[in-house]
Amino acid sequence: MKGRLEGKICAITGAGRGIGRVAAELFAAERAKVFILELDETSGKAAEKQIRVNGSLAHYIKCDVSCYDSVQNAFRQIEENTGKLDVLFNNASVYLAGKDKKISDIEPAIWSKVLNINLNSIYHCCRFAIPLLRKSGGGSIINTASSAAITGIPKCDAYTASKGATVALSRSMAVEYGPENIRVNCIAPAAIATDMVKQSNPDGDDFDTSAFINLRTPLRRWGKPDEVAKLALFLASDESSYINGTVIAADGGITISGDLSKPTPRTLQPHKKYQRYSKKGFAKRNVMAMEQ
Repeated sequence: MKGRLEGKICAITGAGRGIGRVAAELFAAERAKVFILELDETSGKAAEKQIRVNGSLAHYIKCDVSCYDSVQNAFRQIEENTGKLDVLFNNASVYLAGKDKKISDIEPAIWSKVLNINLNSIYHCCRFAIPLLRKSGGGSIINTASSAAITGIPKCDAYTASKGATVALSRSMAVEYGPENIRVNCIAPAAIATDMVKQSNPDGDDFDTSAFINLRTPLRRWGKPDEVAKLALFLASDESSYINGTVIAADGGITISGDLSKPTPRTLQPHKKYQRYSKKGFAKRNVMAMEQ
């Protein structure tokens, strides 16, 4: 059976864990050759090994997306290996809990680090990916933003700035490169149950996770990494061939929710199919940093 990405060459940043890892496995299962661009060698090689064990094609390249030279080297390897590229998924991101703050309190080094990883990485990757996409006659670029790019969220101004810029950049690129058959779209996740959320977001006295999930989130549950990865798969495939310049929120309805009602036993109960994603333990974590 022909795969949805049959014969396509795909590069995914931050593909060693979380959404990136799931996307790499999903893309490969749909018959793409996947280049795993990941700084952490252990997770990058593990992703490559798992995909190959599953009988699909993958190649790990150690890459620091915040470093121009590192990215240039990665795409040089892709060009030498395949000569072209069909899909670029700019997934890598970072959220520095406790260090990213309101703009008047952020240390310059933290501001620079977040912007370098979350925003400059997109410039770096697109700078070298677009010539390879042209060799394929076009292709798809998928950028990862966040609900923080759509709604105002306090005490993480470097993160929100980087994600807001990602949305604006995606739209301008869609207009700029659309005539060359290069589509650019953006995914804005929120409340996705990844290890990054659990590791980088300590409990905070000023954040009520229960209210966030059980009131602000219409679906009353955490999202799953594969739910975002499947959206990326769609945008990577020819099924989305007339979709360009969109920002798709993968957030359970968080960014459009104006629900200010008091919780009731009914509204506090997630759909039984997803109850395990809202159990005590994970649901006590903050929800800001959804990517990767």
